[in-house]
Amino acid sequence: MGIFQRLMTVIKANINALIGRAEDPSKVLEQSLIDARTQLAKTKQDVAGAIADEKKLQAQSEREKKQAEDWERRAMLAVQEGRDDLAKQALMRQSEHVQNATQLHETWVRHKADTDNLKGSLRQMNDRIEELKRKKNVLVARQRRAEAQQRIQETMHSMSDQSAFDTFARMEEKIDDMERQALAAAELAGELSGDTLQQEFAALEYHGSADQRLLELKQKMGLLGAGEAKAPQQLSAGAAGSEPIHDAELVEEDDEPGKK
Repeated sequence: MGIFQRLMTVIKANINALIGRAEDPSKVLEQSLIDARTQLAKTKQDVAGAIADEKKLQAQSEREKKQAEDWERRAMLAVQEGRDDLAKQALMRQSEHVQNATQLHETWVRHKADTDNLKGSLRQMNDRIEELKRKKNVLVARQRRAEAQQRIQETMHSMSDQSAFDTFARMEEKIDDMERQALAAAELAGELSGDTLQQEFAALEYHGSADQRLLELKQKMGLLGAGEAKAPQQLSAGAAGSEPIHDAELVEEDDEPGKK
């Protein structure tokens, strides 16, 4: 294979590939249907011309037959009038028309058979075009469904791309970090605002109140006796001052009889 032939083969292959990619099935089918209808219209014209020729041959055959009958009547009239010479001429003319009528009739018979075949072919062609029209609608519907499925698959493939999920995960982590920073800023602002000493005593009072509620809860549940429940009050009183304890000791000493 020469270089030029190989080059032509490559060029034809590339051109065919480009044409194949550029082909839209719906447009190609529509154009094919238009071409078929155009050919049908031309065929109808040809069949109509054939039918007209057939009718013309039939009419000529009938006319020749009628003229042959007319010359036969004239020959009979000439015989009745004793003009055998005219009768012979009339019979000769009658024979010519009979021969012409016979030839035209045979031609008409053959032409009519051909015309009938053309009519049958025309009907088949018309039926075929109607079938192509129905098939074209089905094929176009299948094409649209296939294109829709392809678009769906492409969309699903783009959605399954890991980069999209990585982007969402990165943005989620960034937003979480922003929320943590906002909470830290709020906590820091709360610690720096107000009297620090007062906040510390408030925390101690909170713990004391919690201990008191815990003892009351245990007493309510029957887990502590009455003495244990009053212990915090006695401790609180002792912590308040020592004078009540000294008074009790003096009274006890006075009551002893051996020390008076």
